[in-house]
Amino acid sequence: MVGRDGRPANYELASRNVTSVPLLDSPPHSPDSSRPVPWRISGRTVLLVAAALIVAQLVLRGWVAASGFFYWDDFLLIGRVSSQPVLSSELLFTSHDGHVMPLAFVLTWLVTEVAPLNWTVAVVVLVAMQLLASLAVLRLLVVLLGVRARMLGPLVFFLFVPLSVPAFAWWSAAVNALPLQIALAWVSADAVRLVRTGRRRYAVSGAAVFAVALLFFEKSVVVLPVAFAVTLLAAHVSGGSVRAAARRGALLWTAGGAVLLAWSACFLLVIQRPRGLSAPEHPGSLWRRALSDALVPALFGGPWRWERWQPATPWADPPSALVVLSWVLLIVFAAWAFRVRYRLGAVGMCTAAYAVVTIAPVVVLRDGPSTAGILLQSLRYFADFAVVATIALALLVSARPRHHASPDGSSNSPARHSVPASDGTGVPDRDAGSRRKALSRRISGRLPVRAVLGSAVSRRVLRASRRLEESRWGRSASRSARPAGADGSGRQFAGIAAIVVFVASSVYSTITFTRSWEPSPARTYVSGVRAALPDAADAPLLPQEVPWNVLNPLAFPENMTDRVFAPIAAPTTFALSTPRLRMITDAGAVVDARVWWNRAIVEGPEPRCGYRVHGVAGVNLPLDGPMQIRDWTAQLNYNAERDGRIALSFEGETETIADVRAGLNTVYVRLLGGGDTLRIRSLDDRQTLCVGAGPVGVAAHAQ
Repeated sequence: MVGRDGRPANYELASRNVTSVPLLDSPPHSPDSSRPVPWRISGRTVLLVAAALIVAQLVLRGWVAASGFFYWDDFLLIGRVSSQPVLSSELLFTSHDGHVMPLAFVLTWLVTEVAPLNWTVAVVVLVAMQLLASLAVLRLLVVLLGVRARMLGPLVFFLFVPLSVPAFAWWSAAVNALPLQIALAWVSADAVRLVRTGRRRYAVSGAAVFAVALLFFEKSVVVLPVAFAVTLLAAHVSGGSVRAAARRGALLWTAGGAVLLAWSACFLLVIQRPRGLSAPEHPGSLWRRALSDALVPALFGGPWRWERWQPATPWADPPSALVVLSWVLLIVFAAWAFRVRYRLGAVGMCTAAYAVVTIAPVVVLRDGPSTAGILLQSLRYFADFAVVATIALALLVSARPRHHASPDGSSNSPARHSVPASDGTGVPDRDAGSRRKALSRRISGRLPVRAVLGSAVSRRVLRASRRLEESRWGRSASRSARPAGADGSGRQFAGIAAIVVFVASSVYSTITFTRSWEPSPARTYVSGVRAALPDAADAPLLPQEVPWNVLNPLAFPENMTDRVFAPIAAPTTFALSTPRLRMITDAGAVVDARVWWNRAIVEGPEPRCGYRVHGVAGVNLPLDGPMQIRDWTAQLNYNAERDGRIALSFEGETETIADVRAGLNTVYVRLLGGGDTLRIRSLDDRQTLCVGAGPVGVAAHAQ
């Protein structure tokens, strides 16, 4: 059929579609088979490598945890869960050093019930929580990057970066930090999946995990904003619609907001009003130490070296050369990232903002002399930043590259060649391949083959176009095959080398931390007491303070032995009076003790009796001088007619009840108070006893 211009009727259609309709025999839009290509790793292999990396991390973290022991606040938590019902509001909704964390108390109670003061069980729980955190981050990376080799870099960073090691090793810090890490990764993945699929179950899952995290640690309020930012940034870096991403995740934002409001009301009712805040003396120095001595070196596998003064936790003390090198690497890495990837400015600003949010509260709220700097250098406040930095690396990897060479050597638009298919929100769509096939079938249906190849003229045009395209591909392939292949392999080798160096540096920093953390006065003390208590069951022990390097006296009364050892002590192990005075040494041994003569009960007025106590009428026992208010031990030498009970106290203070036995005996009574007179009375109106002189003072080891 001939048209009005003498050409075949389908000539115009054929010429319009020569370059737009895919032809079965046209050159493939991929490198020639003779061209060297970078290594390809199957999805199954990637998952096996990821699993092996997680196992390696757990082995390393298990060794770190096993090298430690319960420390400081751990004994406060254990003492509280042992002395109060687990479901009581006094336990669950109490302010612990400014923290409201009911589920942390529940978990501590569970471990204590299973194996009291048994560090092995605690290690198992810590490793299990670390496994959950690692799997949550792996899930997030799969959601953002797919099951591809490029996700292994961010995964290695999270698994081995030293940022999260100090918080993991300490039970009280871990029950806060690990649930927060899990929630950051899980809720962010749920948010991305909700935007991608629209399935409500991701909103329900995300809100539930968010609520659980809040009950472990109040800092989990950052989880929802981080998930929101991850969703928007994923759309932004891939060129998708940020508004569409925000709109499609509205169900999770609403549910999470409701959870946050309910939790905030409870938190504000429970939390104690903070003490008066004062401006830090040297804020510039604190920020410098937080960044240069702690955060930045740790991002690159530092700090290598740790300092520790008992009983403090280790803090980062990086060499000056490492500090300089870390800043140089950070600047170079940032410059390289901005050079090779589009739209990373927002990612960098959000990551930096999170670092500021992490540091600022410590500077403001922990403003004691020299306290804030050491706390920041301890790194445990940066544990959640490990997840945020991992997300930033994943977004960098998923961002569009600035240059992508086509087979003819030209530079093509990254949106055309390197951005994964998207549903309009910027989130890669795994179903895009099937949609492209369907579109190809629809095009083929609308343009029959004979419409394109229906005439001799169109066939000649197509052959000429094909020969031209083949010659162009051949020239470009022969011109660029070796350099491109070499460049791809070189980048892979450089990436693998960087990962190996990072892991080696991180493992070294983890080992040096563990060696600094391992010496534990608490381990020696608790182990000794556990072994000695069964042999000391013949008479109660008076409560005493534990060694200062186990728990500070400022923690009174939680630093008393009857509180610390409540999980392993029998009901009669500790009492406020005892017929035999013994004490626990710093090594945990139970030894005989005596009372110092700080003050003395003076001789009584009745010969051969001293002070006669008859019935329930009280009698004053004068001292040879005044005593300040504190805990004292009174040695009461008496002669009783019968067994019974007495009440002893400083005049006007709380009474201590003690048992007395018939005959000439001694009882040691723990008293709280001060003054120059003791008051004694019998609880049995038939009882009569005589009280002689004796010391009142501090109990001390007899040896």
